[in-house]
Amino acid sequence: MPELPEVETVRRGLQPVLEGARLVNVEARRPDLRFPFPERFSERLAGKTVTALGRRAKYLTMHIEDGPVLICHLGMSGSFRVEAAGSSDTPGGFHHQRSKSAAHDHVVFDIASPKGERSRVIFNDPRRFGFMLFAEGAPDTHPMLAGLGIEPTGNALDGSLLASLLAGRRSPLKAALLDQRLIAGLGNIYVSEALWRAGLSPLREAGTIAGPGKKAKEKCERLAEAIRSVIADAIAAGGSSLRDYVQADGSLGYFQHSFAVYDREGMPCPKPGCSGHIERIVQSGRSTFYCRTCQR
Repeated sequence: MPELPEVETVRRGLQPVLEGARLVNVEARRPDLRFPFPERFSERLAGKTVTALGRRAKYLTMHIEDGPVLICHLGMSGSFRVEAAGSSDTPGGFHHQRSKSAAHDHVVFDIASPKGERSRVIFNDPRRFGFMLFAEGAPDTHPMLAGLGIEPTGNALDGSLLASLLAGRRSPLKAALLDQRLIAGLGNIYVSEALWRAGLSPLREAGTIAGPGKKAKEKCERLAEAIRSVIADAIAAGGSSLRDYVQADGSLGYFQHSFAVYDREGMPCPKPGCSGHIERIVQSGRSTFYCRTCQR
């Protein structure tokens, strides 16, 4: 499933095309994706202007003039692409080829820019695990978004805040970081990478780095910085392009070339001076990659 950096990269690719554009026509080519489309889905969007395109955790939020907020989730294989009117070409090369079958083009937004230029934004989802829902009020009150934790971007997530979130938690550190009620949008890949950068074991009890001592404080500061930096680096690289993920313009992300531990089982740990190797274990049904030599 695309993680926060992939979704943010998609948002940045769509933003200059959608913000300020008028939705001339919206076509839903099937009654549902993961969930049924909202009632009067196309009718409530057609003719309206997109005022802003945002992101909350792994969700895209399309703000509509005098209308509801459209909450979009990519699911396992969902992707957007932008096409100029009359062209079916999508720029970019693909390692994992996205579907070009019209059978998987489930939602088509025909749009007009403020200058009158016409284009289309198409949502393609072969597995149909994505969804589009309306938020009638503030997006954060919608059941999909209510209760989400702090975003792992910017300076708000620091060591002190992280310590307060982890205090008293006896679950493994990796499991705590994947709890969306604490930190919104962190996923399996980037938690593994952040823990390696911070030199912390995914198996250690989460609350052990939230104590009052100097060493615990240093660990929390180190981990908070690692989380922020790995997310920022992945966004700058355009995401990871795992499985079906591609950017909005059709090109691949390249952060996967910078993975230190994820999917590198048996390879030498890349940390300078470390003689360990990357191991793979399973936690709560998910693969965890780490170096037991330098991650304590």
